[in-house]
Amino acid sequence: MNAKSRGHLRELVETVLIAVVLAFLARHFIVESFYVFGTSMEPTLANAERLFVNKLSYRFVPPQRGDIVVFRYPRNLDRDFIKRVVAVGGERVEIVDGRVLVDDRPIDWPHPIIADNAHYPLTEVPERMLFVLGDNRRNSEDSRFFGFVPLENVKGEAFLRFWPLERLGFIR
Repeated sequence: MNAKSRGHLRELVETVLIAVVLAFLARHFIVESFYVFGTSMEPTLANAERLFVNKLSYRFVPPQRGDIVVFRYPRNLDRDFIKRVVAVGGERVEIVDGRVLVDDRPIDWPHPIIADNAHYPLTEVPERMLFVLGDNRRNSEDSRFFGFVPLENVKGEAFLRFWPLERLGFIR
């Protein structure tokens, strides 16, 4: 192998290594893909959709009510769940006949939900915790069942649906 060929080979190896390192850093610190499993977020998100999750934004500002977050399931940290933030630390949440109240005010969501007739007692969300619900309340294992989600369990905010292609777009 002549010097010119070795130079091209070295350049190729360096380019591939840089690409692998950048992809690794991006996946672990900036953006990650997520597979929606189940119907708990219908009609907003459907089973088998693929999303991108912004892992960077919550390093600077905490999740807010209405955000759709991916988090490590509190009962099994090897599983990821996706739900909508309903209340944050310091707020009081209650569910009466399916109607969600935060700090004694009803929440009127700007997006469609599938409601149920659930009840949840008035409870204050501890600091550094979230109360989350699925948009399909009839078919969602959420904070009503597993409790609060610690902020350190939150992986990021769902922001872009990329599969199926006919539903490609940003997520509200």
